[in-house]
Amino acid sequence: MVSEHELSHRQACKAVHLSSSSHRYRRKEGKDEEITLLLHELVEKHPSIGFWQSYFRLRRMGYTWNHKRVYRFYTALKLNIRRRRKRRLPARIKQALFKPEQPNLVWSIDFMADSLWDGRAYQLLNIVEDFNRKVLHVEVDISLPTLRLIRCLEMLEVIRGLPTMIWVDNGSELISAAPDAWCKDHGITLIFIQPGMPMQNGYVERGNGSIRRELLNAYVFRTLDEVRQQAEIWRTDYDEHRPHE
Repeated sequence: MVSEHELSHRQACKAVHLSSSSHRYRRKEGKDEEITLLLHELVEKHPSIGFWQSYFRLRRMGYTWNHKRVYRFYTALKLNIRRRRKRRLPARIKQALFKPEQPNLVWSIDFMADSLWDGRAYQLLNIVEDFNRKVLHVEVDISLPTLRLIRCLEMLEVIRGLPTMIWVDNGSELISAAPDAWCKDHGITLIFIQPGMPMQNGYVERGNGSIRRELLNAYVFRTLDEVRQQAEIWRTDYDEHRPHE
């Protein structure tokens, strides 16, 4: 229109209903790349934050971009899609398997899984006394959350008291804040094995193997009550009558 009909820029923009400022706008090179880089860095460092936390963090860093502009890049990068990140474990210190010299110094805890005859999955929570390898308790249910673990420890506290140390692996039920807080309140040191090193918790792993061979693989269970009943029978025999190497 400007070249062929010799109209001014203002007249041409008015004819096509286009803002003259939009027509004259030229993108500043480098700004887009900066927003993209900063958003990626924020999301990698803080995987659980959403758009508004990202935007306000940028504002605190001194950037004055409009939230609509930031959101345009945020959605273009597909950061608005819920991200699932692998949970990061804190560094675990390698520690040799501790051999206690008297009872009630060290316990070990671990979880196992199996299924009933109809295919329903269930879990077992095994608590072992490291001094004499006794299986103190086997808890059985469809799901065994953290609070159920704490309830089992409280039951054992009434029966025989509590240890000074507990060995555990890095399972989701054990790395949460609740068991750590409960152990600190009761003066118990919670020791985590290194990921991929189950023999650092060798006593309970040995017990797990016996449970697998002599209980779970030896019987067909149709209900949880059958598992609980047979597990208690097996535990009593294992602790009081079974010959050990």
